[in-house]
Amino acid sequence: MGKVAVISVAIAALSVLVGERVLNISKRHLVFKEVANKHLPNCVTLKNIEHGSEDITILGNGLAFISTGLKFPGLPTSDVPGRIYTLDLKDPHLKPVELRMPRNFDLESFNPHGISVYTDPSDDTVYLFVVNHPQFKSQIEIFKYVKDGASLVHLKTIKHELLHR
Repeated sequence: MGKVAVISVAIAALSVLVGERVLNISKRHLVFKEVANKHLPNCVTLKNIEHGSEDITILGNGLAFISTGLKFPGLPTSDVPGRIYTLDLKDPHLKPVELRMPRNFDLESFNPHGISVYTDPSDDTVYLFVVNHPQFKSQIEIFKYVKDGASLVHLKTIKHELLHR
């Protein structure tokens, strides 16, 4: 066998080895898997939750908080300002309730993204932490949830140069 033949066999073997590795990785990451549409019998469209719904967090009692109105480059958007809704997942009607925001809060620039909750175990007060992107900057808004009034009380805004997207 000549030198050229040995190099050709080595290149062919290396090509087979690389091809086999690429194929295995593709299968492992489900690259070739087709996603079939599934009909989920308990799924319903929630009214008023069309614009930029980005995050949901759920309390142990089944109360969900939903952020809407996210405006972000490259995403479909609307002129509707950001909002926070609650949804009682134990209620069969699944009717979202828009939470009233405080008057002293800048609703025009409210651009809610991620949300999280903390329930104080001493008095069951629920605090809502909202990642807000006014003018596409990043800050955290801290609210107290008032169940009886279906509203939020703004407690604090946290800004810092290390808070970025």
